[in-house]
Amino acid sequence: MEILDETEGKQKEIRGNLSVTSHKVSRLFMILGGFFLANALIAEFIGVKIFALEQTLGFDPLRWDILGEERSMELTAGVLLWPVVFIMTDIINEYFGRRGVKFLSYGTVALISYAFFMVFLSIELTPPDWWVNWKQGSGVPEMQDAYSNVFGQSLWIIVGSLVAFLVGQLADVFVFHRIKKVTGEQKIWLRATGSTLVSQLIDSFVVLYIAFGIGSDWSMVKILSIGFMNYTYKFIVAIALTPVLYWVHGIIDRYLGEELAQELKEKAMEKR
Repeated sequence: MEILDETEGKQKEIRGNLSVTSHKVSRLFMILGGFFLANALIAEFIGVKIFALEQTLGFDPLRWDILGEERSMELTAGVLLWPVVFIMTDIINEYFGRRGVKFLSYGTVALISYAFFMVFLSIELTPPDWWVNWKQGSGVPEMQDAYSNVFGQSLWIIVGSLVAFLVGQLADVFVFHRIKKVTGEQKIWLRATGSTLVSQLIDSFVVLYIAFGIGSDWSMVKILSIGFMNYTYKFIVAIALTPVLYWVHGIIDRYLGEELAQELKEKAMEKR
């Protein structure tokens, strides 16, 4: 009987270990990874909209002279989420290290590419006449054109966005671990905010250069001036969100428990 009880106990343990959601670490990675991917994917699609930050906040547009170009805070809607994506990168970096961030980054690029492929395929589908004229009474002249214009981003914008995202992510990982190697467990704000500021600096200019410098006829002055405005916004948001990092770290540490959380952080620093 004792042997049978021991065997059944081991079988239950094995079945439990086979369940992906049975372990706190697995659940944490799935939650962080899912939120990371969702934010990155949404940011890609809402990024086609340009909004005026000052007017959105109820102010008259500010006119800044940058390299001889007059600019106001006109940003893509994607900036609402990209700072969150890079902060998620730092949290994943803290607990799952280089392998975790790279795994999610490469996977996200692949899934975003797949999403765009399916969107372009859907644009090519022939709609019935009633759907094409469905919203004419609401001020939309032609639904197929509206659908194509909103979702059909140019190839260069897609390529620029994906390359900038991936390069930014790899830079974030590198800077984060360089800083943590020097500071140890202390100064979360320095390694998280510092790596985010560096990665977003790269992201802000690489996407514009590929999408509009190579893919269009924008001058370097125009790219730099618009990139500066975008980075200024991201810089301010990254600093403002620093307290959120400590709040999320506290939640995760309490969820995992002190011993498991520390073990994860130590493994995250291993070069793999």
